[in-house]
Amino acid sequence: MDDNHKNRSFLDRDRLSVDEYYEVEHFAREHGVSPSQVSRLIKKNGNDRMTLTQAVRALRDRK
Repeated sequence: MDDNHKNRSFLDRDRLSVDEYYEVEHFAREHGVSPSQVSRLIKKNGNDRMTLTQAVRALRDRK
């Protein structure tokens, strides 16, 4: 993510940064999973938020 907030792209909202723990933690809390599960899902599926949301739903449905 760019440090200069004027240079941010709208595409930044579509991706989840695994390097920023607060983003992973927020996503995990928002979807009712642990941050470690989110990190594993990112490694497996990439960092696209829509894909991760679908993966979390599939994960919860399996339980």
